[in-house]
Amino acid sequence: MEAALPTSPISAVAFNGHSMVGKLEKVLVCSPRTAGWNEPGRVARWHDLGFHHAPNFSVAQSQHDVLCRELEKTGAEVVELPTSRDLSLDAAYAHDASLSSDFGLIVMRPGKANRVPEGVEHAAFCLSNGIPTFSTILAPGTTEAGDIVWLDSRTLLVGHGYRSNAAGIAQLRELLEPKGVDVLSAPLPYGPGPSACLHLMSLVSLLDETTAVVDLPWLAVETVELLKSRGFKFIEIDYSERETLACNVLSLGERRLLAIEENHKTNDRLRNAGFDVRTFPGSEICINGSGGPTCLTRPLLRS
Repeated sequence: MEAALPTSPISAVAFNGHSMVGKLEKVLVCSPRTAGWNEPGRVARWHDLGFHHAPNFSVAQSQHDVLCRELEKTGAEVVELPTSRDLSLDAAYAHDASLSSDFGLIVMRPGKANRVPEGVEHAAFCLSNGIPTFSTILAPGTTEAGDIVWLDSRTLLVGHGYRSNAAGIAQLRELLEPKGVDVLSAPLPYGPGPSACLHLMSLVSLLDETTAVVDLPWLAVETVELLKSRGFKFIEIDYSERETLACNVLSLGERRLLAIEENHKTNDRLRNAGFDVRTFPGSEICINGSGGPTCLTRPLLRS
């Protein structure tokens, strides 16, 4: 068993992760610069990490800067993870390594081995910002927050696939059910296989309390029926934009969304449904590494 990270008492500082759609107040990011996209030694691993091509640092950093400006325009405080030699290119997708909760940070144990050190960095940074560590997922469990969706403040849906396994989901259930949170498991499809990045949030993103954007043919029947039973309405992506991560949409709260600008057809569907859709270019920072705006952000506080 791996050693758990030290925890600290719950502080009076506000922190919250029990919503995917509340107004975004504070968010953690990890820029390409911090993740070493400008360092030849780290960039050399691009193929092994599943990138489509060697990252173009200057383009990726510029696109990430636009993302951060859009977040700040909505009033969110954007904080940057400190650099570390233990981070890989994947660290730019800051969502996955930790899960924010009312009880403190839950440190994930990613199914992708190079990402395991990210959780330690998240925990140390968040503790310095008044957010204690509630607990840490330990081997043989694996969890990645890209598989985790708060359906409401008391219900957590976790995708069961190659990145989050049964042992990891069981640990989450053991942690959270005594706190009054139901932890439900959602089966994920085989998809492109174990080497690809297929998270639950690759297939569904919540837009507000009753609306989700979905890649419907790839969702399991029981997940579709669960969401419908809870009153969610669906907006389906344009399937010609599946490979450009059209389902990866970040709710900013108050019916405002942040999406990849390349997905014009899906973004138009969201606007036609009454959402305020802001966009940023994602060719290099998102599509190349298979991570959209939700992946690039670790929300720490929503109101």
